[in-house]
Amino acid sequence: MRFSTKKEKKYNFIEAGEGHPLVLLHGLMGGLSNFDKMVNFFSEKGFKVYVPQLPIYDLPVLNTNLTTIAKYVIKFIETNIGKPVTIVGNSMGGHVGLILTLARPDLVQNLVLTGSSGLYERAFGDSFPRKNDRSYIRKKAEEVFYDPAVATEDLVDEVFSVVNDRMKGIKTVMLARSAIKHNMLNDLPKISRPTCLIWGKQDNVTPPEVAIDMNKFIPNSELFWIDKCGHAAMMEKPDEFNEILYNWVKDKI
Repeated sequence: MRFSTKKEKKYNFIEAGEGHPLVLLHGLMGGLSNFDKMVNFFSEKGFKVYVPQLPIYDLPVLNTNLTTIAKYVIKFIETNIGKPVTIVGNSMGGHVGLILTLARPDLVQNLVLTGSSGLYERAFGDSFPRKNDRSYIRKKAEEVFYDPAVATEDLVDEVFSVVNDRMKGIKTVMLARSAIKHNMLNDLPKISRPTCLIWGKQDNVTPPEVAIDMNKFIPNSELFWIDKCGHAAMMEKPDEFNEILYNWVKDKI
């Protein structure tokens, strides 16, 4: 099912279903479509699902960092939901979820991280040295997944257009650097909310040891593995991901 995007004030987001609020946060090179199957599944299981478009390219250069994006999501929850939510964050979205949960635990009932940055991640690096080389961009996009076929032509086109837009490219690199600088090892023991870690065993971007360390240092956390799966489990193995998450979260709402 394709969902229409709502626009209210400064927020663009998908909203579907009724029930406990589930807020899905996409990664740096991700978008709302990353969560299509999740939105379908959970909106039919007694959840109200929100997928806000994160303002990755809309922030002033000086405020292009993860803390500003976390503040944006806090305002989104306060404005559009008004009660504690379950946050589900992939990659940079998970990192934003960690920052948000530390800053405003009153707004978070549960935290779910999949391929989250915050400790260590492999990225494009400090630049896109071969940004005009579409085959290079395709290779980089394929490396995100265990099955390279998940990197569709549409997805490669999206990444290619971002890295070839000068300002978007600059802001992408700035946010990647912000994620690397904002290491959360010392903050993880302060996470007070129940936390679910769902990780692809073959994640090349945030490798399995990241999940193991997060599980070790976040007090009330559980770790679940998905085999033959890379960095974006909710895209690559959506059925398995949804079942794991549903079985974990249904008793915590």
